[in-house]
Amino acid sequence: MSVTVRVPAKVNVQLAVGAARPDGFHDLANVFLAVGLYDEVTVSPADELRITCEGPDAAQVPLDRTNLAARAALALAGRHGIEPAVHLHIAKDIPVAGGMAGGSADGAGALLACDRLWGTGASQAELLDICAELGSDVPFSLLGGAALGVGRGERLTALEVGGTFHWVFAMAGRGLSTPAVFREFDRLAEGRDIPEPVASAELLRALAKGDADALAAAVSNDLQPAALSLFPELADTLDAGRGAGALATLVSGSGPTTAFLARDTESAEKVAETLRASGTCRSVRTAAGPVAGATVLS
Repeated sequence: MSVTVRVPAKVNVQLAVGAARPDGFHDLANVFLAVGLYDEVTVSPADELRITCEGPDAAQVPLDRTNLAARAALALAGRHGIEPAVHLHIAKDIPVAGGMAGGSADGAGALLACDRLWGTGASQAELLDICAELGSDVPFSLLGGAALGVGRGERLTALEVGGTFHWVFAMAGRGLSTPAVFREFDRLAEGRDIPEPVASAELLRALAKGDADALAAAVSNDLQPAALSLFPELADTLDAGRGAGALATLVSGSGPTTAFLARDTESAEKVAETLRASGTCRSVRTAAGPVAGATVLS
């Protein structure tokens, strides 16, 4: 017997970042949108916990117990007194180290798959609690759709979305460390008063109406200056997408993937073609959202 769960990538349409807290984390107002790029996590009984991975960038995925999928299996097993003897296989299609929550998606997928395989009967509240222990983005990977995350981003409120938004994502030629981006944010913020992070009312209205133009005017990412400081070449990719007619351009999360909002499928393909020809990125993908979160396929 095995269980397969499909889990989407995310884009941050707003990422407001507060000052560093005493624990080193930052308070966030993080508006997530799940988009149709997916990893699939298949869990099956085994003699011991092991992980395999296939797909683009699979060689960059850790296959030990630092992997969020393994940590999810261990956390659920520990709570329910179960021996975590499972084979976790990740079919990877979400960019690795790209600011699109691929690792978080694998953690959420493994958690839901193990829950079904073992029949733990865990409530959604318990699963979300484990997700929050694993990482700030993992709860949203479980829920999907659109949501506002506060605290470290793990405390979620589902958001209404009145339509489909079309996106283009450009993958960079190298990775960018999330902790390094936050450290650079702190360095750039030295001597400045950092306001409390709050969700943009205009952005929430744009999501609720399904209005791409209004959303384009409201998207923001407080980590973008730090990401560009560490990876200046991303500006060339953003410029290429802007020149191709994207309604909005931004670094996705902590980067280095860049995201481009388009009016419709045809416009997204035009932006994607221009980016592929620009020589400013490694690969380009299109996707629309919102989409459902972690979903059991079999």
